[in-house]
Amino acid sequence: MRDPQMTGYGPKWTEGVTPEDVTEAESRAVSCDGGGGALGHPMIWMRIEEHEVTCPYCSRTYRLKDGAGDDGHH
Repeated sequence: MRDPQMTGYGPKWTEGVTPEDVTEAESRAVSCDGGGGALGHPMIWMRIEEHEVTCPYCSRTYRLKDGAGDDGHH
């Protein structure tokens, strides 16, 4: 489900169930495959529009590092 501002995917948080896995990103374009090789999920590419984006498959959140993200406006 997308978040209200349509800036990225946001999981439906369930306390004690939803993992709080946050990865700092150096770039606004991030890929996620869920890790674990064949036990992961299909690789997808997401774009961090403001500060973070969450994978719709595994709920891993990618947060832009301070000072990062100037990708030359691409």
